[in-house]
Amino acid sequence: MEKLWSKTKVGNMELPHRLAMAPMTRSRAQEDGTPGELSPLYYSQRASMGLIISEGTQPSEDGQGYLNSPGIYTDKHIEGWKKVTNAVHDAGGYMFIQLMHVGRMSHPDNTPHHRQAVAPSAIAPGAEMFTSKGMQEIPAPRELSEEDIQNTIADFRKAAAAAIKAGADGVEIHGANGYLINQFIGENSNKRDDKYGGTVENRARFAIEVTKAVVEEIGPERTGFRISPGTPLGGIDEGEQGPEVYQYLVKELAKHNLAYLHVMHLGNEKLLREIRSIWTNSLLVNRAGRALEDISVDLDNGVADVVPVGIWSLANPDLVDRLKNGYPLNDVEPNTLYAGNGSLGYTDYPSMEELKLQQE
Repeated sequence: MEKLWSKTKVGNMELPHRLAMAPMTRSRAQEDGTPGELSPLYYSQRASMGLIISEGTQPSEDGQGYLNSPGIYTDKHIEGWKKVTNAVHDAGGYMFIQLMHVGRMSHPDNTPHHRQAVAPSAIAPGAEMFTSKGMQEIPAPRELSEEDIQNTIADFRKAAAAAIKAGADGVEIHGANGYLINQFIGENSNKRDDKYGGTVENRARFAIEVTKAVVEEIGPERTGFRISPGTPLGGIDEGEQGPEVYQYLVKELAKHNLAYLHVMHLGNEKLLREIRSIWTNSLLVNRAGRALEDISVDLDNGVADVVPVGIWSLANPDLVDRLKNGYPLNDVEPNTLYAGNGSLGYTDYPSMEELKLQQE
């Protein structure tokens, strides 16, 4: 794991090692989308991860999918995030806020305006979502007009500016996991016959235009982008042309000189190597379900520059210290991933130092 502990530069950030905290929805924001009171503590506890990528944060009312997820489009949101970013910076870490517009992965009961969700095409994902009334089938979304698309791109631009105003070091554009940008890429979720659908170039167009707007607003060194090639989340099927869409998209994103590209990787090794050959800036590779002993394999093979970690960093605020010293890890409590009473399953995971004090 020698390379894991070597320094690296991502954008304008000088990172102490090659780990990063991956974005993870925690559903603990206030009802209006302002980060919860314990969010500054939660994120600052994990500042030793170097780069922290926040949970998915909606850029608009239309962008919300889940109960109690945070936003970054009002003054209250900005003030709430300032407390988080200040705490992370005071603890020595960097923070990117992930901009996540869920598109069709929503339910009217979960949004502030209770309107129909929006998507590239009026096609339901065929999935259920947790709401205040329990699990409900996700209804078909409203197809975005070309004017709506431009307004949505403007929402991303404004949210990026708001994130910087809130003290974030940058933003990660969420183009993965079955959400809005991924829905434009998906073959079965995008049946448009205009310039945003059909061809490889058209399926990538929305992602590219969102990126261009964000870069114009806050700069490329403050912009990251996340993809998840071949991931069937949210009912997405990218079809036979899926890899070709990603090759084209990554080439176009590379022209913008972004701080990083973040790949949620599920096994297409050929495509990952092709992405690596195209992308010369920092590449973050998150392999879902990898074994702890394999955490540095992609670094050692030159496939990745940084390894984002999810569940392990959630349950271990001192993960860096534990890995360096071979200490055992806390187990995650699955019942409190998306709900909890105050600190339970959120800020109460003990560090190794705290465990040692308890044993004395």
